[in-house]
Amino acid sequence: MPKACRCTGELNRAAAFLLGAVALLSCGGPALGQTQLPGIVVTTPSPVASSPAPAQAPASAPQATAPASNAFDTGLQISPDQNFVATTVMTPQQLLSQPSSTLGDALAERPGIAATSFAPGASRPVIRGLSGFRVRIQENGLATGDVSALSDDHAVPIDPLAAGQVEVVRGPATLRYGSQAIGGVVNAVNNRIPTTIPTNGILVETRGGFSTVDDGRNGAAIVEAGAGNFVIHADTFARSAGDYGIPGGTQVNTSLDSSGYSLGGSYVFKDGFVGLAYSSFDSTYYIPGIEAAASKNHIVLNQTKWTSRGEWRVNDFGLETIRFWFGATDYKHDEVDSVPVTVIGSTFLQTTYEARLEAQHLPVRTALGVLRGAVGAQWSNRDLQAAGADGILLNPTNTDSLAGFVFEELQLTRKLRFQAATRIESDDVKGTASTFPPDFLPPPDDPLQASAKRNFIPKSVSAGFLYDLPYGVVARVTGQHVERAPDATELFYKGPHDATATFEIGNPNLTIEGANTFEVGFKRAKGDFRFDVSAYRTYFSNFIYKRFTGAKCDSDFASCGTGTELDQIVYSQQDATFTGAEVLTEYDVAPIWRGVWGVDGQYDFVHAVFRDGTYVPKMPPHRLGGGVYYRDKHWLARLNLLHAFRQDEFAAFDTPTPGYNLLNAELSYTTKLDHQAGFTPEITVGIRGENLLNDDIRNSVSYKKDEVLQPGLNVRAFGSIKLN
Repeated sequence: MPKACRCTGELNRAAAFLLGAVALLSCGGPALGQTQLPGIVVTTPSPVASSPAPAQAPASAPQATAPASNAFDTGLQISPDQNFVATTVMTPQQLLSQPSSTLGDALAERPGIAATSFAPGASRPVIRGLSGFRVRIQENGLATGDVSALSDDHAVPIDPLAAGQVEVVRGPATLRYGSQAIGGVVNAVNNRIPTTIPTNGILVETRGGFSTVDDGRNGAAIVEAGAGNFVIHADTFARSAGDYGIPGGTQVNTSLDSSGYSLGGSYVFKDGFVGLAYSSFDSTYYIPGIEAAASKNHIVLNQTKWTSRGEWRVNDFGLETIRFWFGATDYKHDEVDSVPVTVIGSTFLQTTYEARLEAQHLPVRTALGVLRGAVGAQWSNRDLQAAGADGILLNPTNTDSLAGFVFEELQLTRKLRFQAATRIESDDVKGTASTFPPDFLPPPDDPLQASAKRNFIPKSVSAGFLYDLPYGVVARVTGQHVERAPDATELFYKGPHDATATFEIGNPNLTIEGANTFEVGFKRAKGDFRFDVSAYRTYFSNFIYKRFTGAKCDSDFASCGTGTELDQIVYSQQDATFTGAEVLTEYDVAPIWRGVWGVDGQYDFVHAVFRDGTYVPKMPPHRLGGGVYYRDKHWLARLNLLHAFRQDEFAAFDTPTPGYNLLNAELSYTTKLDHQAGFTPEITVGIRGENLLNDDIRNSVSYKKDEVLQPGLNVRAFGSIKLN
């Protein structure tokens, strides 16, 4: 069957499945009272948000005894938020049970999300088959300021234990966050800049766990204290793991050690707050693979960051709220071989500044309905360079971006909402361009180099509807045209990258990448029968990708064509089409014991082809899963199986990836003790088993999949103590 027909067939089947699922699920009866989900607030997708209640100073009188936590609030994957775009939320409790040291691996089992799985210390989220410079990773609304988008061996400097709540926008988020969010956003939302004063004036929390597969140990601690209008925050974490086990042995060169801390404080007043925080992240992690293990290849990373954030709930002069963010980041990592002698193969240096200002206007009554909206501006400046033992890989580059955007939401009827947004951005990219022969083979042995400056003006626009259907179902339909400017790395990089075993060549003539995305979704977030389903199609023009040429290189361009160590890749462009669907369901079947038992299921796929009919590289496979759970106000028990199908849709010079079965189980207990000495202690203990079948798991997204297995059977014990 021709690929175009096959793609259309998959879209039709996805749409039919989606509509059928909604028709079936919408027939669910009245909700069981005890199954209602919590009021999780998701702020990442849109700047149009309800103002929170004013912050309260700590009470001088003893606080009333808090009720025991409602465990019906935790453990389930469907959040109660309703947005114009598809979102995924992981709570701190869910992250606590995860043995993963990276956000990518922690999120990888959710529908529509995969991970690069390059190393235990470096695994970036992949959203709907998109990663790298198309997925923005941020903390509290500000970019992480790392170089993880540049290459899969580079880590994201956020530890899951310190991440707080993680919000994922599955789909374009360019309108609010810029070019590098054309595929989505992963936002770690924590309290490093406090926004309120804790109950009773102080909060103390510790969390951590142990893993058997790698002899892993990790822990974190948080302290917050406030009085009057001032509140301070301090947190720290540490993580250590050895080489992890795989079926039949050990995956060598996979150990890691990381640690970090943050200090912050805020001035909190009746109508807002303003705060400042400093944070540090250090990590040393090893890279698996035959050659990498032989040379004990590893990366030593350090990042320091200053951030500031504030909010003023004006509620006057036509303004509801003004918010600002500012960040300044210094980043460095060394790629090191320590056998037979220690050699720093390359060093990456980056300095990043970012600022964003948003002003939300007061609701306006119009002839069509109530209009709520916000305008904003964003600026960033980044200096990046990379050099090593084999010369300069990326001459110093500078990227300066300035953008403005507008979001408006119109309540057309009681059941129907409309949102429209637009953004215009200017990106100035300066660097050194290299001119290579058309076949990317010598002669000449050294490409010509010259200073270069490119200016790009990406423009994006979106529109969407939310409609309340019967039985608590909310339908969403969105259309977006979004554009992305090429990154400095894609334009100017040249030379060997030992950790990925590639010789990479940038293209200074790349043009703006555009995407037209259409999506339909249905969500029922409350009741005994809950679901979140989406189907989408994205048409990319001038899609930028790493094209493997088939040539081999060694440490310099003169060796290309005759070398043996590194695969040559060239940043190229071609039109592409992405088609996919995501389904997540949960059904509380019946009350039992002190709670309720239920079943859940999930399915996702993405099919991506270029205009010439070939496959886009490194796509995740079809995945189908399901399980059973029990939950009450103290206990949570889950057992689920995720089957990944064989991935036969691969690019030139790649290989097929076999399927696998991932069986996981979890049991945890949470309780609040009696209120005493001004505190209400909350304790959680649990155990989680992963890959209980000890299956051979290879990730089709990973560039290391043919020589690296994912971890085998693992048992994690975890716990937390919170005093508030």
